[in-house]
Amino acid sequence: MKNACRLAETAASLLTDRARLAHWAALPLRLIVGYGYMAHGYAKIVKHPEAFANILHALNVPAPHLMAWATIVIELAGGLAILLGALVPLISIPMAVVLAVATFTVHLQFGFTSIKLMAVTAAGPQFGPPGYETDLLYLACLAALVLGGAGPFALDGWIAKRLRAPRAAV
Repeated sequence: MKNACRLAETAASLLTDRARLAHWAALPLRLIVGYGYMAHGYAKIVKHPEAFANILHALNVPAPHLMAWATIVIELAGGLAILLGALVPLISIPMAVVLAVATFTVHLQFGFTSIKLMAVTAAGPQFGPPGYETDLLYLACLAALVLGGAGPFALDGWIAKRLRAPRAAV
């Protein structure tokens, strides 16, 4: 009986600690999603936006130059906003749209798996085109951040506190 009580106390303690720690779950999501988006936007800048616009044109995306720049801005600014935890519910909408376009125009045809080992050569491993797995992971992370909040060290929390604070009489 004594061991059963101790086990129940330990289980209750773990659940309490887990609930307290759950608040921190958003932080690694924000860091990886924000950095990931920014890395993709930066790569498009470094490899020249015109090259990305040409890819969009080949995919029959309307207004490819405008869409190339819109995508780059959404990836860079949206990634930074997610990283900082700023305006997460709002910025997640255009970020999800960018992912949906990438999924349906590029990745869907290659199936689910993002990593396809095709061969191992003297030059190293050779991979096939990525599927939509990573797109879904990013969408799931965005959904988790929208539904669960941006977590600690987020500007959204700071802004909410500032708005709730009673204003000093003038």
